[in-house]
Amino acid sequence: MAEEIELKLALGADGARALAEHPRLAGQPARRETLTNTYYDTPTGDLEAARVALRIRRTPERWLQTLKTAGQGSGGLSARGEWEWTITGPTLDLAGLETLAPMQTLGRDVLTALEPRFTTDFERTSWLLESGEASVEVALDRGEILAGEHRAAIDELELELKRGTPEALWTLAETFAAEVPLRPANLSKAARGAALRDAHWPLPTTPATLHDASPAGRFDAAIAALDALADSGDAAFLGRARDALQTLADDDALDAAIREPAASLAAALGEPDWLDRDFGRHSLALLAALHRA
Repeated sequence: MAEEIELKLALGADGARALAEHPRLAGQPARRETLTNTYYDTPTGDLEAARVALRIRRTPERWLQTLKTAGQGSGGLSARGEWEWTITGPTLDLAGLETLAPMQTLGRDVLTALEPRFTTDFERTSWLLESGEASVEVALDRGEILAGEHRAAIDELELELKRGTPEALWTLAETFAAEVPLRPANLSKAARGAALRDAHWPLPTTPATLHDASPAGRFDAAIAALDALADSGDAAFLGRARDALQTLADDDALDAAIREPAASLAAALGEPDWLDRDFGRHSLALLAALHRA
């Protein structure tokens, strides 16, 4: 099993172009590939309930089967278990799955009930950035999620740590945010597909429990609401995100380094084109302050 450590960022309008033109990537060799993915679960959603994702990916060169456990982290940063291996075609390797601890925990009845649930199709442009302290893969994904008759756009940036410490991901994200409209995003493509399929976007807090959450938990609630807004189009999620940020801005027990960017973010959500470079910079400043706290 490998551990995948990555920072996920949703892009604003014109974000892909701004990223490709960013000085940090200028002159760097880029790899482009089209990736087609089918995600599997049981009809009753046993993998989703266990926070496990299973997919078959078709790349230009081969078929890959991947099992991932849920990410541990917040603010767009996650560390999760990952098992990936080459298979011969578009059919699940059940024998290989049966040897993995997460599937053994779920049992053979779950294994034999697996079926296709939704797909993601996107073009990935990736760069490998090397320094003395870290190696980071920068992946720009653009395409869509297809779940029955429902569709949602994929327009996101993933920074995956290959070598070094997670701080390298934050430093690189701050560098990009100076030129690229972006925000932290917590939902994986698998979680987005499941929510889209069911037209159900659960949030980690309710209005009644929001004030009882930790400061980091309140910011995660805002991110989750913005993730839900992006795929559902339901403006009620915008209000939930603004409320979560406003609780941070109004909390006199918190340092000004938390309250001030939270207030800027809450105010920005009242504007029609809120996902701009300022929003990204304030988001990352707030995350840094929450981490220090």
